[in-house]
Formats: sequence, C-alpha cells, structure tokens
Amino acid sequence: MSPHDAADDTLLITVTGADRPGVTSAVLESLAGSGVSVVDLEQILMRGRLVLGVLVTAPRDRKRLRRQLAASMEALGMTVDVEKGSGDNRSRHRDRAHVTVIGAPLKASAMAAIAGRIADCGGNIDRIERMARYPVTAIELDVSGARPDRLRQLLAGDAAAHGIDVAVQPADLLRHGVRLIVMDVDSTLIQGEVIEMLAQHAGFGPEVADVTERAMRGELDFEQSLRARVKLLAGLDASVLDQVYDAIVVNPGARTMVRTLRRLGYRFAIVSGGFSQITDRLAVDLGIHRSRANTLEIVDGKLTGEVVGAVVDRAGKAQALREFAADLGVPEDATIAIGDGANDLDMLAAAGLGIAYNARAVVREAADTALNVPYLDAIMYLLGITREEIEAADAAVGIVTPAPPVV
Repeated sequence: MSPHDAADDTLLITVTGADRPGVTSAVLESLAGSGVSVVDLEQILMRGRLVLGVLVTAPRDRKRLRRQLAASMEALGMTVDVEKGSGDNRSRHRDRAHVTVIGAPLKASAMAAIAGRIADCGGNIDRIERMARYPVTAIELDVSGARPDRLRQLLAGDAAAHGIDVAVQPADLLRHGVRLIVMDVDSTLIQGEVIEMLAQHAGFGPEVADVTERAMRGELDFEQSLRARVKLLAGLDASVLDQVYDAIVVNPGARTMVRTLRRLGYRFAIVSGGFSQITDRLAVDLGIHRSRANTLEIVDGKLTGEVVGAVVDRAGKAQALREFAADLGVPEDATIAIGDGANDLDMLAAAGLGIAYNARAVVREAADTALNVPYLDAIMYLLGITREEIEAADAAVGIVTPAPPVV
C-alpha cells in the first residue's frame, strides 16, 4: 500500500504568521532531515499573513520532528501545529468543478450562501483563490464531490437572490487549451444597437428600438423584424455609416480581454445580426480574426432599405460558430460564445461554454452561465486568469493600469 493511501500514516503540519522570506524553506529543511515524503502542499497569502499546510508521511520519530519544527518556526516568529493527517485529498478526483463568484461588492452573506449550498449538495471546497479585487471582486472555488450541472442549477438561485454572478465549469483540460471566443456585437461587444443608431438618422429611432427589444426577447421572428427595420433606412446617405461607427462605444474591458487572450493564442470571432459595414471595421480595430454579419445594400451612395444575401439569424449565428471553429482548427467543445439576445441562443448552445452577458431573461435562463457586470474582461476570471496577471502582461509592453482603490 502506498503511503499516500494510509490515512493513519500521515501528519498535517500547519504554519501561520506574518509572511517573511525563508518560512517555506525552513519548514522543508526541517522535514528533509526526518526522511518523510511530501503528500500534499498548499500555501496562501492574505494581507501579509501566511498559511502553509504540508501533509507528509509519518516519520519514525514524531517527537523529534515536532521539536525541530517548533524551534525553526519560533526563530521566524511563526506558529506551527502538527496533527494526525487524513490521507491525500482524494475527493479532488470526484466530480470536480471551478465555481467563480463575482460581485460588486461581494458581501459575506453572499459567500456564506454559496458555501452553504455547496455543502448541502455534498461538495467540498478544496481551494479558494482571489481572481480580482477591482473593479469587481472575483473569487474562484475549486469544488469536488458535487456534479457541475447540479451545482450550476442550485447556485443560480443564490446568485439571483444576492445580486451576484456565479459561474460553474467542469474542471477539465479544455480550460487550459487554446480556445475560440465568438461574440455577439450589439449590446455585447459594444454599447447599444447599431440599427437603432442608424434609425435615429432616418427619424425612426423609437419605432426601431421597440421592435429591436421585442426581437431580442424572442417575441418576434428575427429575419422578418430585421427586414422591416432595414426598410425604414431606405434613402439614408451611406456616409451615415461612418458617423455611426465613430459614435460606437466599445464595452469596458473588451480591448483588454482581446489583447490579453490573443497573447495566449486564443482566437476571436464576431457574429452579428447587425451589419458588415460596421462589424468588419470593428474586427480590424480590435484584432478579431473572423467576422460575419448582414450586409446593407448600397446603390449610388444611398441605403436601399434591403440586405444583400441570406440574413444572419439565430440559426446562422450557430452555423458561423461551427464554421469558424473548423476553419481555425479549434474543437467545438473548446469554443466560448457570448451574447445577450434571443437570436444568440443557438450559438450559445452550440459552444462548449455559453455566456449570457447582461442578457435578457430568456437568454440568462438558457446559457451555461451569466455575467451581469459591465466589464467584458471579467470573462477572463472564468478562464482562471487573475487581474494581477492581466496587469503584469500589460505592464511588460508599457500599458499602464490606473492604481486600484485602497481597501
């Protein structure tokens, strides 16, 4: 029998105190002289306080090991506790999941509800890491012993009740590979709806906005509603497209997300029920690899009120995701789709991970997870990337991030 399987043959050593150089080294040097093997090792640092846990095979002379540890830790001003261990954390191999909790603010009551719900369904929190502390607080929990699909279902209610976002993902290899991120454009990548901006120039802003909202809620057929709205644009000078493009506001964090994940080899695509005259320029501006959208017909410098070719509708968005994945050599399971409207539902379902971003209720209920914070780069926390890592990568190329508030 391996010593890792012998629950009665291990010691758990816990060291706590003010962090300083040499603590971990001193602990391991004390253990080295006792001939033990390291079974598990974890360390966290919070606000200058260190907690170090080491699970080791039991030595022949436990009293001697305790004395050595006590002496070395006392010299460093640390507290050490040695107790009978409980074997390795074998529970980590059962139904493992990453649970990411995001709030602004993230209150203790919300975290208590999440932790309690995880325990209620038989889950164990093996590890906790802060992913970001501003402009949102993001905490990642590594959970074992509870099925990810069951966790997602149970935690959704607590997330809604406490006004936070909770994302549950299986802990598998896909999270660490190169992925394709496919985004909707209007009200996802950018603020607002391009067709409404064009309609303002044509004098039909309120009418088009009402139809757009109903279409995004799934109350109207998308293609029929699009063609009806586009007809109202007939006669507009094509130069209006330049004015609308110049007025577009990209959602906070979008450039950071694309810039950071491209460094890691990620691929990006945008798929829109809007118009290629806008989305193709956005793709070039942001460094996005693929783009697909409807094309407004222009004759003699004027919009005709028609679109050219087949409409990119709900089914068309899902088909675009599949085609982009095949073209870029990315498995469909390794795709991430982000959207907010009913015409994004098929695309979200086709992706390995579908994210509803500040979405309508029908989309939030159907997606794998939902984000309701106004920062698109919060999606990176779901991928295991911390705010500190993002800022360090930017600093290496001269991009300065404003200093965070003092907390």
